[in-house]
Amino acid sequence: MKKFFVLILALHSVIAFSQPHKTENIIIVTLDGMRWQEVFGGVDSAILNNSRYTHEQKEIKQMLWNDDASERRKKLFPFVWSTVAIKGQMYGNRNIGSNVNNANPYKFSYPGYNEIFTGYPDTAVNSNDKIKNKNTNVLEFINKQKGYEGKVAAFSTWDVPPYFLNKWRNGLYVNSDQDSISFGSYTAKLLDDIQKLSMRPNGERLDVVTYVAAREYLKEHKPKVLYISFDETDEYAHQGNYNHYLGAAHAEDGMIADIWNLVQSMPEYKNKTTLIVTCDHGRGDKIKDQWRDHGEKVEDAGHIWIAAIGPDTKPLGEVKTPATLYQKQIAPTLAALLGFTFIPDHGTAEIISTIVK
Repeated sequence: MKKFFVLILALHSVIAFSQPHKTENIIIVTLDGMRWQEVFGGVDSAILNNSRYTHEQKEIKQMLWNDDASERRKKLFPFVWSTVAIKGQMYGNRNIGSNVNNANPYKFSYPGYNEIFTGYPDTAVNSNDKIKNKNTNVLEFINKQKGYEGKVAAFSTWDVPPYFLNKWRNGLYVNSDQDSISFGSYTAKLLDDIQKLSMRPNGERLDVVTYVAAREYLKEHKPKVLYISFDETDEYAHQGNYNHYLGAAHAEDGMIADIWNLVQSMPEYKNKTTLIVTCDHGRGDKIKDQWRDHGEKVEDAGHIWIAAIGPDTKPLGEVKTPATLYQKQIAPTLAALLGFTFIPDHGTAEIISTIVK
């Protein structure tokens, strides 16, 4: 039976690759625990007006509020809505029937990241413990392909990505949390000093340190696949700090804009790079006062979103055709964009064909 599914996937890939692909590089960015509600609707008025969660309501309203939801989301995510939503594709606005779900039942970080990168919602992956992942991930698969050897790298704020990517098995370059930023340049050394000497408000290095390290690595080493994992949105949400949750989201949008503008200025990447932005899990709904939380018992926590832009991705904008996508489809889609067929160790996962021309 498995051979039958493999054949179907292979035929599907042949059809998808009937036209030549322009994508030679991929950048993947994850915003940990970022709710689809803010991505597609901007600041949530019910949480904003709750003094328990938002302590600087006037300032937030001045900076990010608009009575029109489409304008609010532009204020919170200016790059996503001025660039990706115009030239790329956005999935996950459940208000219009565009659903993106976790296929794993747990709805928290390690199971979500495992699903993103292995294409397999493994029920045995059921904690955030630092356990080396047994499942093959798409990054190590790409790293073995001709022309991509040693050209795949990951940078993360959280210290668990080395485990869900299992860098010890596959030799992927994964720089996380307190890892030394020491890949040669003066800027990297300076950034390493900043990392060591700066405060760690959430017990981890700052997202901006993770980002600048990834950016400088890209400039110096020219990876063909780069993964950047942000974490502050999840940390501040758990704290019930809506001010900082929104601030982190807005700042991360700026970093995504910066990396996109950078690659479009470099001949190695310009018009040859696809950017995928997503999250590991969602969060609870404001009505149940569960926006801070996620997990198996929080129904809405399995609701996520995907944004994509690149030379092989048609400019469909905010996709309004009712449909349901799953997180497990991201891994084979990443491979397909580069012309490869990635088959999970267990189960099956179709590509998101609308992202892959």
